[in-house]
Order: sequence, then structure tokens, then C-alpha cells
Amino acid sequence: MLTSDDLAFFVVLAGSSSLAESARKLNVTPPAVTQRLRALEARLGVRLVDRSARQLSLTDEGALVAAHGVVVSDAIESLTGALAERKGTVSGHLRIAAPHGFGRVHVAPVVGAFARMHSSVTVALELSDYPAARLIETCDVVIHIGPPGPPNQVVTTLAPNRRILCAGPGYLEAAPPIQAPADLALHHCLVVRENDEDVTLWRLQRPRHDAATVRIRPAMSSNDGAVVRDWAINDLGVTVRSEWDVAGDLASGRLRQVLPDWEAPTADVVAMLGARHGRTTRTTAFLALLRQSLTPAPWRAAAAA
Repeated sequence: MLTSDDLAFFVVLAGSSSLAESARKLNVTPPAVTQRLRALEARLGVRLVDRSARQLSLTDEGALVAAHGVVVSDAIESLTGALAERKGTVSGHLRIAAPHGFGRVHVAPVVGAFARMHSSVTVALELSDYPAARLIETCDVVIHIGPPGPPNQVVTTLAPNRRILCAGPGYLEAAPPIQAPADLALHHCLVVRENDEDVTLWRLQRPRHDAATVRIRPAMSSNDGAVVRDWAINDLGVTVRSEWDVAGDLASGRLRQVLPDWEAPTADVVAMLGARHGRTTRTTAFLALLRQSLTPAPWRAAAAA
């Protein structure tokens, strides 16, 4: 016989790429996960996980248990939330995902404040290179920077954020002048590789003028935006970075804006809500606190100071 605890355990397991990852999520050791999985399979008399696969792979029976587990877990969570709302309390488990850099600087402190304010809520914050693409179905809130996802997802804008073409002053003084977008093709360009985007095509637009696209050849690339920002500060090339990340560097002179009359596509900070998670009191309360912390946008307030 399956219990709700069994289903909750297996839902976590099914949503992980390995037993080690599920152990981290459950805050137990990998052997403990293996032992519990074996006991569950023995009790049910079926194999739930294919151990011959390099990554965690569910059998047909495992997929069936996971699907029902999600339904039961959602029902229990919904009932718990509804009862809590009647008492006027915020409770339950809040799952948040955010990009690494922005999440560390602007989301994590708000998560801490939220946890102090609502002791009945448990919170999990996952920082990821691909939060919007991979975590929207398993999280209550996904913080995303850039264009919103598919039309069926609920999206709310939290703060404005431009993307700025910039470079270190030392690089700009030593390199040939950049007077038009086409000149960028001859320069050392620094790019962040994320979300499977084509990072070699830079799009720029001048207000009330035609857009320009430039095919650049990246001299250096990384999947970590902080690394690329540091490269630019150290005069290694030109990059396009979010306003939230480089506003302070531009204000201090560590970076200079390149082609200030041209603009890269904006990348506002948005919250994406899965269809099943967008109505809970805890989600609403957290988004209100996060929006308050981002109003006015801290990076613009700091640059103006």
C-alpha cells in the first residue's frame, strides 16, 4: 500500500536527474534514497526505476506512480493552503527558481526576509542557468530576465532592465574606435552562453531608426555572467550585459557604454508562474515582497546616487 509520504518521496525522485540529486533535495544521503526506493519497490512488487540507464530513468510503472503522486501532492498542498487561507495564515512549501547572479544578489535576501516573516512556510530557492526553460513545471515562482515564455504561462513584470553594450576604458582606449554596430565584428567580444541562444548575433536599434544586426566572433565566452563582466572590467573586450549587473560599474567608470545611441533588446525582470501554482497565498505574498524590494529598481537608484 502506498502512503502520501511514499508518493511525495517518489515525486522528488522522479523530478531529479540522479539519485544523488534527489538525495540533496530530500536532505538525506544517497544510500538512504536507494534503500527507501528498494523498500518501496519490494512493497509494490514492481520495479519503478531503470538502473541500467546512465541517468535516472523511470519504468512505465514508475511513471504511473509519479503521475499519480503529483496529483495527490497537489491536492494535499491545495487543501492545506485553502485551510491556511481561512485562518488568515501563510503556510506550505514555496519553490522558487532564479538565475545564478540575479538570484544571489536580489532574490536570496528577499527569500530570507520572507522566511522570517512567515514561519509556517518552508522555502526552497534553486539557482539555475536555465530556470525558465527547465523549472517552470516544478516551481511556484520562476524569476526570469528577458522575454517571457509561452503564452499559456502567467507572467508578471517585477522591474525594468535594459541590456547595455559596454567595455573597460583600457580596452576602448587601445582598440580601434567603435562608431557603428558593424565595427563590433572587428573587436574582441565577450559573451555569456545560456538558454541555448545564438550568442554570435547581436541585435541593436536606434530610437526611430532601423535595427542593426551584427554577427560577432566571440573571443571569450562563459556560462557565468559574473565572469564575463569581470573580463570586461579587466579590458578584455566588449560585452552586452544587463543593466542590473553593470549599472554600478558604469557609474564608477570601471566600464563605459559603447554606442550609447544604440540599444540592445530590453530584458525586464519578470516572474513566471506555472498554471498550477499561481493562486496560492504564499506565492502572492512572496511576489509582493519581491516587487517591493525591486521598486524602484535598485540598480537605477544606485546609479543615480
